[in-house]
Amino acid sequence: MPLSDAPAIDSAQAATAGATPASAAGAADGDHAVAVEVRGLVKRYDGRAVVDGLDLVARQGAVTAVLGPNGAGKTTTIECCEGLRSPDGGTVRVLGRDPVADARALRPRVGVMLQDGGLPTGVRALELLRHVAAMYASPRPVDELAERLGLHGFARTTVRRLSGGQRQRVALAAAVVGRPDVVFLDEPSAGMDPQSRRAVWDLVRELRADGVAIVLTTHLMDEAADLADHVHVVDHGKVIASGSVRELTDGGSGPGSVRIEATPGLDLTPLLTTLNTPLSAEAWVGSESEAGVYTLTGAVDPAALAVVTAWLAERGVLARSVSTGRRTLEDVFLDLTGRNLR
Repeated sequence: MPLSDAPAIDSAQAATAGATPASAAGAADGDHAVAVEVRGLVKRYDGRAVVDGLDLVARQGAVTAVLGPNGAGKTTTIECCEGLRSPDGGTVRVLGRDPVADARALRPRVGVMLQDGGLPTGVRALELLRHVAAMYASPRPVDELAERLGLHGFARTTVRRLSGGQRQRVALAAAVVGRPDVVFLDEPSAGMDPQSRRAVWDLVRELRADGVAIVLTTHLMDEAADLADHVHVVDHGKVIASGSVRELTDGGSGPGSVRIEATPGLDLTPLLTTLNTPLSAEAWVGSESEAGVYTLTGAVDPAALAVVTAWLAERGVLARSVSTGRRTLEDVFLDLTGRNLR
């Protein structure tokens, strides 16, 4: 039965519900290194493909981050993996099974945390978690999990009266209480304070160490950079880049950036021409991101930094600061998907 058809509880709880233990779903499936495999996925709305031939893989014992701007198709992709939507083309396999046709078998083995929580609003927080835990043969100890995520402070408060961050913590607890083999986390730390966020990150690392496959969607680039073993960047319904955070941010060749704060309106063309010699390991690019703030990206080394400071000196420019750094995941994301609002 598709998760969205479950009658007793909301879709987030339906995704984590199940009457049979995980072992009954087939031990052989759990031995595969690939936990989630998406090939040529197509999903259309009103004749328009919001997911258009997308390929994606997530492995057990790893955090796979799926990043993309709003409307890129990442949430629809994850919903197809969760069995909440049926693909119009391509294949989706979770633990070797079809998440729609084999929903009953997968339900005890898959945890889902939806972006909007998907929680019944009239139930008290801890009562809800105990209800979800009772659906599993061998759930995590509820009080221990509640302590980890700080739920006891609002245990008797109904979900509708919780803050956004508190709802997120309850939804995360409901997604992992059944000891799933695969967990889908959609914006897990949205609206959380720094303390709650760190607690969530620690729990995600613990799940990974236990061999759980975690598929994470987030708009927080530092969250993805800190947690993800592998990253897929999605835009216009396709994966446009994949790799580890290090592979995406430096390509294995060590590019970085030079940030200069100086006089506004400097023409960087002569500097870039000097930096881009025939022997340059990386092509240098640069721009004035805001008035008087310049960012140069390329293979940063002492020789390149000397060229930058000499160029400034030749023009009589006394920079307020010159600093070096590596490209961040956010830099890569913006380079790939653009910097304009959509």
